[in-house]
Amino acid sequence: MITRPRIAAAFAAATLIALTGCGANTGSSTNAAADDFPKKGKSIELIVAFGSGGAVDTASRLVAPILEEELGTNVEVVNKPGAGGQIGYTALASAKPDGYTIGATGSPSVVVSPLDPARGATYTRDSFQPLGRHVVDPAVIAVQPDSPYQTLKELIEAAKANPKSMTASTTGLQTGEHFALAQIQEATGAEFAPVHFAEGDAAAAAAFLGKHVNVLVGDVSGVTDLIKQGKARVLGVMSSERAPSLPDIPTFKESGYEVEASTARGFSAPAGLPDAVAEKLEAAIKTAIEDPTVVKKMEELGLQTSYLSGADYEQYWAGQEAAYKKVMPLVQKKD
Repeated sequence: MITRPRIAAAFAAATLIALTGCGANTGSSTNAAADDFPKKGKSIELIVAFGSGGAVDTASRLVAPILEEELGTNVEVVNKPGAGGQIGYTALASAKPDGYTIGATGSPSVVVSPLDPARGATYTRDSFQPLGRHVVDPAVIAVQPDSPYQTLKELIEAAKANPKSMTASTTGLQTGEHFALAQIQEATGAEFAPVHFAEGDAAAAAAFLGKHVNVLVGDVSGVTDLIKQGKARVLGVMSSERAPSLPDIPTFKESGYEVEASTARGFSAPAGLPDAVAEKLEAAIKTAIEDPTVVKKMEELGLQTSYLSGADYEQYWAGQEAAYKKVMPLVQKKD
């Protein structure tokens, strides 16, 4: 005779087996779907949060063909500029985490926009899954070729004597250039009047060339062509060592100012990618970043490849977030 306790035990065991089987099948189907990534004929969208023609856009278009070769599908670069990168980052963070949407991410912009409540960002650092760092691009300060300021010290002293008398470009509120200006002010007492061009460095450079701003605050990559064409004169580089592509330009430290500022750029996806998808994307991005042809072209733009894996890039972001929190008051919008 089968007792009630035995019936209950048998039912529980059967239920457990069924649930375990369902769990295994679900996991297998998830892994199978990830292993099938990317599906034949399905494109991957690479979001650039700034306008075309700038350093972020150019770097993304250099790696895209290699990604296509590695992943076996089309990689479409899509520009979504505005709000200092926030529009593009919002689109990236809100996309489905299936690997078919990735984006170029640059800090400090992607790191700091969620830190200021006034920005109304709908994402945080944890909304992104870093896939690999590409480069670190030191900040520079430049003037017109016919500017009366021949040295960085002359420019700094003039800005100290007449605060906010000279306009200086940035690529948007709380972007790398904006933070660089804040760091200059904190270290030297020189206060420039920032003019924000949220579409990116191409728009900022155009304004400088049109003499709508007095000073160009940009990155090494953004000024390399301007220097070659004789359209800008760089007075200082904000890095610990001289930039290889600008060997004759002194660092801020050489001029007596303890200022270091740079923009780190890489690639990320919306958080929550399946492991197999993340591994495929990370491997393809590493190959693309370290491709000799890409490295050479990046060097021609004044950029030195500085690859970090997805995990290391994530730790790098965390360190930046802690550092930028300390100087946020200097770059927050004043009412």
